[in-house]
Parts: sequence; C-alpha cells; structure tokens
Amino acid sequence: MPIISIRIDDELKKKMDELSYINWSEVIRRKIEEVIEEEERKKKRGKDYKRIAEASIKSYEFFLNYGGKKSEEVIREWRDKNWQF
Repeated sequence: MPIISIRIDDELKKKMDELSYINWSEVIRRKIEEVIEEEERKKKRGKDYKRIAEASIKSYEFFLNYGGKKSEEVIREWRDKNWQF
C-alpha cells in the first residue's frame, strides 16, 4: 500500500497525541474517500445544456404569451383571481 505524508503544526499534533486511541490514518483515509466521492458526483451532475436551453425557450414563450409582463405581475394576477370569493 502506498504511503503519503502530510505536515501539521505542533498544536494539532499535540491534540492528536492526546487522542491516541483514534486511528488517525483511518480518519484521513475516510476523509480522502469522501472528498473524492463528492468530486465525482459533481462531475457526473455537470450542466445539462439541453435542459437549460429548453427551460430558456419555455421562459421566453411564457413571456410572449402574457404580453411581455414580468412573471411576478402574472403570478400576482393569478393569485388575485384565485383568492377572490
């Protein structure tokens, strides 16, 4: 198994020594794995440019269908219509 080394300050090393029952190699190994998994998830998610383009088109169509009104104006109209008794 390969070995890596890290540098830490004296104060941190002192605190680690006080908790000598902890397997620090395992703690570091787990954290490295977590960071790698998170980065791999980020890469997989990526940006879905097709969905972004479709959303942009729908947003523009919405804008055109409502006479160029701002979305908050349209929402306010819907709310006013639906809340009148």
